[in-house]
Amino acid sequence: VAMELEDSLYPLLREVSIGVDPFEVFQDAKWALLIGAKPRGPGMERADLLDINGQIFAAQGKALNAVASRNVKVMVVGNPCNTNALICMKNAPNIPAKNFHALTRLDENRAKCQVPDFLNARINGLTVKEVIKDIKWLEEEFTEKVQKRGGALIQKWGRSSAASTAVSIVDGIRSLVTPTPEGDWFSSGVYTNGNPYGIAEDIVFSMPCTSKGDGDYELVKDVIIDDYLRKRIKKTEAELLAEKRCVAHLTGEGIAVCDLPEDTMLPGEM
Repeated sequence: VAMELEDSLYPLLREVSIGVDPFEVFQDAKWALLIGAKPRGPGMERADLLDINGQIFAAQGKALNAVASRNVKVMVVGNPCNTNALICMKNAPNIPAKNFHALTRLDENRAKCQVPDFLNARINGLTVKEVIKDIKWLEEEFTEKVQKRGGALIQKWGRSSAASTAVSIVDGIRSLVTPTPEGDWFSSGVYTNGNPYGIAEDIVFSMPCTSKGDGDYELVKDVIIDDYLRKRIKKTEAELLAEKRCVAHLTGEGIAVCDLPEDTMLPGEM
């Protein structure tokens, strides 16, 4: 991969260095894209996957905390990315919590290839619900297709998405280093403390963000949330709080207790 990157003659790529010691690899890093994580295998319990991957991101958090730039921006891609981002953040107390992101842009892109956010988007100046009258499709088929797209990909070719994930990482970074157009926003999994939506604090949750292009972000406050969306948010919140309890031993918050509400194994992983 390194040889192909060099041979592609990317104008912004100066050097590819390879190493196994995160205390060397992350030295003075300004951006860290944490992509590697163990995929879930047949019969593996979700709690076991959380523990195995959590240990990876605890170690990377410690290394970032020790040697990276004090303002390093961290994008966690390895799943379950929300909880992995929280573990990484908790193990890097000297780096601002606001600098940690979980990649949720791929879900945004998967949704937009069907239809954009149907509560807040406009089609020729009209709300999506005024144009698309099939509310059952919007609330059931649309949502389910986005949720199961990753599993559908695994079923098609036996492994997780690669190219579209890479594009979504680039999109996520571009949104942080490019001023957000007026009236627009982007999705990123960020720390919930102080959020305006009533989402539980001290977890990482996907929220609408804008940026001035300086690598930082602000949360969008004037977003419509109806009863259907509130119900979906609460379900995801419960799952993330359960995952947080399951990795308490990796975040310095005591003994882990795993009471995961349900199995979220993707169809292609069964």
